[in-house]
Amino acid sequence: MKKLIIIPTYNEIENVGAMISRVFSLGESFDLLFVDDGSPDGTANVIKQEMENHPDHLFLIERSGKLGLGTAYLTGFRWALERGYDYVFEMDCDFSHNPDDLLRLYRAALDGADVVIGSRYSQGVNVVNWPMSRLLMSWCASRYVKIVTGMPVKDATAGFVGYSREVLEAIDLDRIKMHGYGFQIEMKYAAWRKGFKIKEVSIVFVDRTKGTSKMSSSIFGEAFWGVMGLHFRKFK
Repeated sequence: MKKLIIIPTYNEIENVGAMISRVFSLGESFDLLFVDDGSPDGTANVIKQEMENHPDHLFLIERSGKLGLGTAYLTGFRWALERGYDYVFEMDCDFSHNPDDLLRLYRAALDGADVVIGSRYSQGVNVVNWPMSRLLMSWCASRYVKIVTGMPVKDATAGFVGYSREVLEAIDLDRIKMHGYGFQIEMKYAAWRKGFKIKEVSIVFVDRTKGTSKMSSSIFGEAFWGVMGLHFRKFK
Protein backbone atom coordinates (compact mmCIF):
# COMPACT_ATOMS: atom_id res chain seq x y z
CA MET A 1 0.00 0.00 0.00
CA LYS A 2 0.97 3.59 -0.56
CA LYS A 3 0.61 5.11 2.93
CA LEU A 4 0.38 8.69 4.21
CA ILE A 5 0.40 10.14 7.71
CA ILE A 6 -1.30 13.52 8.16
CA ILE A 7 -0.27 15.66 11.13
CA PRO A 8 -1.87 19.09 11.74
CA THR A 9 0.42 21.53 13.52
CA TYR A 10 0.16 24.79 15.37
CA ASN A 11 3.16 25.84 17.48
CA GLU A 12 4.81 22.41 17.57
CA ILE A 13 8.42 23.52 17.07
CA GLU A 14 9.47 21.55 20.17
CA ASN A 15 8.13 18.29 18.73
CA VAL A 16 8.09 18.41 14.94
CA GLY A 17 11.75 17.61 14.25
CA ALA A 18 11.75 14.63 16.57
CA MET A 19 8.47 13.39 15.10
CA ILE A 20 9.89 13.46 11.58
CA SER A 21 12.93 11.48 12.70
CA ARG A 22 10.80 8.87 14.47
CA VAL A 23 8.41 8.32 11.57
CA PHE A 24 11.20 7.87 9.05
CA SER A 25 13.04 5.46 11.35
CA LEU A 26 10.12 3.00 11.39
CA GLY A 27 10.61 -0.33 9.66
CA GLU A 28 7.73 0.43 7.27
CA SER A 29 7.65 3.16 4.63
CA PHE A 30 5.20 6.00 5.33
CA ASP A 31 4.98 9.40 3.66
CA LEU A 32 4.36 12.33 5.97
CA LEU A 33 2.22 15.41 5.34
CA PHE A 34 2.07 18.32 7.79
CA VAL A 35 -0.78 20.83 7.60
CA ASP A 36 0.43 23.90 9.45
CA ASP A 37 -1.94 26.73 10.39
CA GLY A 38 0.53 29.59 10.30
CA SER A 39 2.44 28.65 13.45
CA PRO A 40 4.15 31.82 14.72
CA ASP A 41 6.86 29.78 16.45
CA GLY A 42 8.48 28.67 13.19
CA THR A 43 7.16 25.11 13.02
CA ALA A 44 6.83 25.31 9.22
CA ASN A 45 10.45 26.44 8.85
CA VAL A 46 11.68 23.32 10.64
CA ILE A 47 9.56 21.16 8.34
CA LYS A 48 10.94 22.93 5.25
CA GLN A 49 14.49 22.30 6.40
CA GLU A 50 13.72 18.61 6.91
CA MET A 51 12.08 18.40 3.47
CA GLU A 52 15.54 18.85 1.95
CA ASN A 53 16.53 15.53 3.56
CA HIS A 54 13.32 13.72 2.56
CA PRO A 55 12.23 15.35 -0.73
CA ASP A 56 10.08 12.43 -1.90
CA HIS A 57 8.40 11.54 1.39
CA LEU A 58 7.92 14.70 3.47
CA PHE A 59 5.37 17.35 2.49
CA LEU A 60 3.89 20.56 3.88
CA ILE A 61 0.67 22.49 3.34
CA GLU A 62 0.73 25.96 4.87
CA ARG A 63 -2.50 27.73 5.78
CA SER A 64 -3.02 31.20 7.20
CA GLY A 65 -4.52 31.23 10.68
CA LYS A 66 -6.09 28.57 12.89
CA LEU A 67 -8.77 27.02 10.67
CA GLY A 68 -9.58 24.01 12.83
CA LEU A 69 -8.45 20.42 13.26
CA GLY A 70 -11.18 19.01 11.05
CA THR A 71 -10.48 21.28 8.10
CA ALA A 72 -6.78 20.42 8.33
CA TYR A 73 -7.54 16.72 8.03
CA LEU A 74 -10.07 17.27 5.23
CA THR A 75 -7.44 19.24 3.34
CA GLY A 76 -5.01 16.39 3.87
CA PHE A 77 -7.54 13.75 2.82
CA ARG A 78 -8.21 15.50 -0.47
CA TRP A 79 -4.47 15.91 -1.06
CA ALA A 80 -3.96 12.19 -0.42
CA LEU A 81 -6.77 11.08 -2.71
CA GLU A 82 -5.47 13.24 -5.54
CA ARG A 83 -2.07 11.53 -5.22
CA GLY A 84 -3.25 7.95 -5.10
CA TYR A 85 -2.62 6.96 -1.50
CA ASP A 86 -4.19 3.67 -0.43
CA TYR A 87 -4.27 4.30 3.30
CA VAL A 88 -4.24 7.54 5.27
CA PHE A 89 -3.43 7.88 8.96
CA GLU A 90 -4.11 10.76 11.35
CA MET A 91 -2.04 11.47 14.42
CA ASP A 92 -0.90 14.27 16.73
CA CYS A 93 2.55 15.83 16.69
CA ASP A 94 3.05 15.86 20.46
CA PHE A 95 3.96 12.15 20.93
CA SER A 96 0.77 11.42 22.85
CA HIS A 97 0.34 8.98 19.95
CA ASN A 98 3.37 6.70 19.83
CA PRO A 99 4.66 6.56 16.22
CA ASP A 100 5.69 2.92 16.80
CA ASP A 101 1.98 2.05 17.06
CA LEU A 102 1.55 2.99 13.40
CA LEU A 103 2.93 -0.44 12.56
CA ARG A 104 0.21 -2.14 14.62
CA LEU A 105 -2.52 -0.02 13.04
CA TYR A 106 -1.17 -0.82 9.60
CA ARG A 107 -1.21 -4.55 10.34
CA ALA A 108 -4.87 -4.26 11.33
CA ALA A 109 -5.52 -2.59 7.99
CA LEU A 110 -3.80 -5.42 6.16
CA ASP A 111 -5.98 -7.86 8.09
CA GLY A 112 -9.06 -6.29 6.53
CA ALA A 113 -10.08 -3.29 8.62
CA ASP A 114 -11.36 -0.30 6.66
CA VAL A 115 -10.96 2.04 9.64
CA VAL A 116 -8.37 1.38 12.36
CA ILE A 117 -8.48 3.28 15.64
CA GLY A 118 -5.65 3.64 18.13
CA SER A 119 -7.96 3.17 21.10
CA ARG A 120 -7.38 4.37 24.64
CA TYR A 121 -10.44 2.56 26.01
CA SER A 122 -10.79 -0.75 24.15
CA GLN A 123 -8.98 -2.61 26.96
CA GLY A 124 -9.67 -0.65 30.11
CA VAL A 125 -8.35 2.91 30.38
CA ASN A 126 -4.85 3.38 28.94
CA VAL A 127 -4.11 7.06 29.52
CA VAL A 128 -1.01 8.38 31.28
CA ASN A 129 -0.53 11.78 32.97
CA TRP A 130 -3.95 13.28 32.26
CA PRO A 131 -5.69 15.08 35.13
CA MET A 132 -8.72 13.13 36.36
CA SER A 133 -11.11 15.84 35.13
CA ARG A 134 -9.93 15.55 31.53
CA LEU A 135 -9.83 11.77 31.65
CA LEU A 136 -13.42 11.62 32.87
CA MET A 137 -14.52 14.11 30.23
CA SER A 138 -12.90 12.06 27.46
CA TRP A 139 -14.16 8.68 28.67
CA CYS A 140 -17.68 9.98 29.28
CA ALA A 141 -17.69 11.61 25.83
CA SER A 142 -17.03 8.26 24.18
CA ARG A 143 -19.72 6.57 26.29
CA TYR A 144 -22.12 9.37 25.38
CA VAL A 145 -21.41 8.88 21.67
CA LYS A 146 -22.01 5.13 21.93
CA ILE A 147 -25.31 5.62 23.77
CA VAL A 148 -26.65 8.36 21.48
CA THR A 149 -25.56 6.89 18.13
CA GLY A 150 -25.35 3.15 18.80
CA MET A 151 -21.93 3.06 17.12
CA PRO A 152 -19.96 0.12 18.62
CA VAL A 153 -16.74 2.06 19.19
CA LYS A 154 -15.22 2.47 22.65
CA ASP A 155 -13.00 5.44 21.78
CA ALA A 156 -15.08 7.55 19.41
CA THR A 157 -13.08 10.73 20.07
CA ALA A 158 -9.70 9.11 19.27
CA GLY A 159 -7.44 11.11 16.98
CA PHE A 160 -5.06 8.27 16.08
CA VAL A 161 -6.92 6.76 13.14
CA GLY A 162 -6.31 5.17 9.77
CA TYR A 163 -8.74 5.20 6.82
CA SER A 164 -8.61 3.17 3.65
CA ARG A 165 -8.90 5.02 0.37
CA GLU A 166 -12.28 3.35 -0.17
CA VAL A 167 -13.65 4.93 3.02
CA LEU A 168 -12.47 8.43 2.13
CA GLU A 169 -13.89 8.12 -1.38
CA ALA A 170 -17.24 6.86 -0.07
CA ILE A 171 -17.73 9.67 2.44
CA ASP A 172 -18.80 13.02 1.02
CA LEU A 173 -16.08 15.08 2.68
CA ASP A 174 -17.92 18.29 1.81
CA ARG A 175 -20.74 17.20 4.15
CA ILE A 176 -18.53 16.77 7.22
CA LYS A 177 -19.59 19.65 9.44
CA MET A 178 -17.67 19.52 12.72
CA HIS A 179 -14.24 21.15 12.79
CA GLY A 180 -12.94 20.44 16.31
CA TYR A 181 -12.62 17.08 18.04
CA GLY A 182 -16.20 16.36 17.00
CA PHE A 183 -14.72 15.82 13.55
CA GLN A 184 -13.20 12.57 14.82
CA ILE A 185 -16.61 11.34 15.92
CA GLU A 186 -18.33 12.38 12.72
CA MET A 187 -15.81 10.63 10.45
CA LYS A 188 -16.05 7.35 12.36
CA TYR A 189 -19.83 7.57 12.42
CA ALA A 190 -20.04 8.23 8.68
CA ALA A 191 -17.81 5.22 7.97
CA TRP A 192 -19.88 3.01 10.29
CA ARG A 193 -23.17 4.12 8.74
CA LYS A 194 -21.79 3.17 5.34
CA GLY A 195 -21.01 -0.33 6.56
CA PHE A 196 -17.23 -0.22 6.68
CA LYS A 197 -15.33 -2.51 9.06
CA ILE A 198 -13.92 -0.67 12.08
CA LYS A 199 -11.17 -2.19 14.25
CA GLU A 200 -9.92 -0.75 17.55
CA VAL A 201 -6.27 -1.41 18.40
CA SER A 202 -5.39 -0.83 22.04
CA ILE A 203 -2.70 1.83 22.62
CA VAL A 204 -1.28 3.70 25.59
CA PHE A 205 -1.94 7.44 25.31
CA VAL A 206 0.64 9.61 27.10
CA ASP A 207 -0.10 13.30 27.63
CA ARG A 208 2.25 15.71 25.88
CA THR A 209 5.40 16.79 27.72
CA LYS A 210 6.24 19.68 25.38
CA GLY A 211 4.03 22.35 23.86
CA THR A 212 0.46 23.31 24.75
CA SER A 213 -2.80 21.41 24.40
CA LYS A 214 -5.38 22.86 21.95
CA MET A 215 -8.42 21.48 23.82
CA SER A 216 -11.02 24.08 24.84
CA SER A 217 -14.57 24.17 26.15
CA SER A 218 -15.87 25.38 22.77
CA ILE A 219 -14.32 22.36 21.03
CA PHE A 220 -15.95 20.04 23.55
CA GLY A 221 -19.29 21.85 23.20
CA GLU A 222 -19.30 21.48 19.42
CA ALA A 223 -18.80 17.74 19.79
CA PHE A 224 -21.48 17.38 22.48
CA TRP A 225 -24.23 19.13 20.53
CA GLY A 226 -23.07 17.85 17.14
CA VAL A 227 -23.45 14.22 18.19
CA MET A 228 -27.12 14.79 18.96
CA GLY A 229 -27.73 15.70 15.33
CA LEU A 230 -25.88 12.79 13.72
CA HIS A 231 -28.94 10.54 13.68
CA PHE A 232 -30.71 13.04 11.42
CA ARG A 233 -27.87 13.37 8.93
CA LYS A 234 -27.72 11.48 5.64
CA PHE A 235 -24.47 9.60 5.14
CA LYS A 236 -25.66 7.16 2.48
